[in-house]
Amino acid sequence: MQVADFDYHLPEHLIAQFPPEVRGASRLLHVDGAKLADGMFADLPKLLRVGDILVFNDTKVIKARLFGEKASGGKIEALVERVLDEHRALAHVRASKAPKPGTVLHFNGGASAVMVERRGDLFLLEFAGEQTVLELLEHAGELPLPPYITHTPDDDDAKRYQTVYARDPGAVAAPTAGLHFTEDLLHTLRGMGVHTAFLTLHVGAGTFQPVRVDDVADHVMHHERYSIPAATVDAIKAAKAAGGRVIAVGTTSLRALEAASQHGLLAEPEGDTDIFITPGYQFHAVDRLITNFHLPKSTLLMLVSAFAGYDVMRSAYAHAVAQGYRFFSYGDAMLLEPAQS
Repeated sequence: MQVADFDYHLPEHLIAQFPPEVRGASRLLHVDGAKLADGMFADLPKLLRVGDILVFNDTKVIKARLFGEKASGGKIEALVERVLDEHRALAHVRASKAPKPGTVLHFNGGASAVMVERRGDLFLLEFAGEQTVLELLEHAGELPLPPYITHTPDDDDAKRYQTVYARDPGAVAAPTAGLHFTEDLLHTLRGMGVHTAFLTLHVGAGTFQPVRVDDVADHVMHHERYSIPAATVDAIKAAKAAGGRVIAVGTTSLRALEAASQHGLLAEPEGDTDIFITPGYQFHAVDRLITNFHLPKSTLLMLVSAFAGYDVMRSAYAHAVAQGYRFFSYGDAMLLEPAQS
């Protein structure tokens, strides 16, 4: 398939610049083959049943964007892609000239780092001082809102661009399907016999990188680290054995579950994945998917087209545009039923 096959027209005013005034007050499009049902996210319990299991990504977004200058005075911007250990991280660095190994980078807020080496498109940075990378970022960094959100992050973003169950810091982008869930909704779902389980996949900035090839088969996916606790593995296997459906909350949860199941259901509960899911992929672990609307020509639009069907997704997106749904990270959601084989 060609990347152009995953293009669609999106009026700019449908790109959500802010979250809904109240968390969870989003719309929900239920996509079941040719059947499209408009509703509200609060209707989700009506679409689930006893024994289902929702699998959430509990990653926490870090203040991964740093601004500063080189010793020469040149302005720099760094976006931490992955924290490697207490003092080292891989980062995207924007500057008039790429820093060479040994260059000291001085960031606003007092943080500084030495550029150690290039690793492909990323730079290995070693941060100075006794504070860990995460501590430095919390003090000196800025929340990395997606490039299509145009305002400077504020205190409201610090709360709303984070799920209510976020607990493991390391992501540079939120697992946005989870932003719709409130504590009250989770309580309701558990009370009706729907199970919940958690895994961790630290979302990288690569999720926003454009696909720069024409043929889908030529695209090289970015790597992301995932970890699925034993309790989650056991809960999913028990739910499936009892006839329950595994419902991934977000494409990141789906990618982790599918990456772990390439050689048997959740056979590899921890690893580094560059799994690239496109139409024709056979799903091993996930039975339903809750997700937001994705960018044109993106790998995530390819993923949902693989899950629900290419023609189904084209119809669903056209419907969403016509009905004025809000798109992307702060936008509305879909519940996708799997394509009929």
